[in-house]
Amino acid sequence: MTHSGTGFWIIHPFNPVFCIVFAAFLLLLIVVGVLLRGKSERTKRTVIVVACVLTLIGFFVYKYCLSIDAEFDRLTADMGGFNWWGELPVQLCNINMILIPIAVLLDSRPLMSFSFFLGPLGAMMALVMPGAGFDGYSLLLPRMLGYYGTHFMIVIEALALAVFGLFRPRFRDLPKTFLAIFLIALAVFGFNMLLRVTGLHPKANYFFSVETEGNFLLELFRKWIPVPFLYLLPSFVILLVYASVIILGFDLADRIKGRKKDAVAE
Repeated sequence: MTHSGTGFWIIHPFNPVFCIVFAAFLLLLIVVGVLLRGKSERTKRTVIVVACVLTLIGFFVYKYCLSIDAEFDRLTADMGGFNWWGELPVQLCNINMILIPIAVLLDSRPLMSFSFFLGPLGAMMALVMPGAGFDGYSLLLPRMLGYYGTHFMIVIEALALAVFGLFRPRFRDLPKTFLAIFLIALAVFGFNMLLRVTGLHPKANYFFSVETEGNFLLELFRKWIPVPFLYLLPSFVILLVYASVIILGFDLADRIKGRKKDAVAE
């Protein structure tokens, strides 16, 4: 039985349900940020770590629901159907459920920078370009709750690094950030190749580092550099622009805040 069609709970990118749910998660972040104002860094780190652990648990519950979802298996039959080795938290978005706790516990600025910049970016890409079985269905389906809940949580957990005052993006962070991105992407590419060689998942493509899967931008990059993994390198230029715009926004906000403080002091 299909659940796609019309109805209040049907969710598409940027339809009313999508916007309401997104607004609710952002409101949750704001409320928690206000409640934690004045609390110790240890408390703030604990909140983020617990949130990520709960999200990771929810992620595997959601994947279990996918594994027994006959409709999802039918919709993805041309891609081989459900395969646990292809559903691990190693994609650009969901890897942050693991990296954010490590980053805050080790106070690692490169990892926090990686998650702050790429966590929301990767999760929002998944939210606005959902794959087969995740667009046009009721949000109340287990697979839909899992998909949208997980990705919205990743967005706010990454943003929480800045909202809670644990991380402030700076231009000086970018060299180590890009090194971290390269090394993590390289490790994931190696994992893809291992899964393919062993036959555990012949189509493993985490981080889209082996195949473009029809992504028009990656297709263009592959024409320039027709080598797996290396065709991702031009995306670093886009990431540099993206990160620079965000950093400039924070710098501008700091300057405005500084001027207001100076005005009050006078």
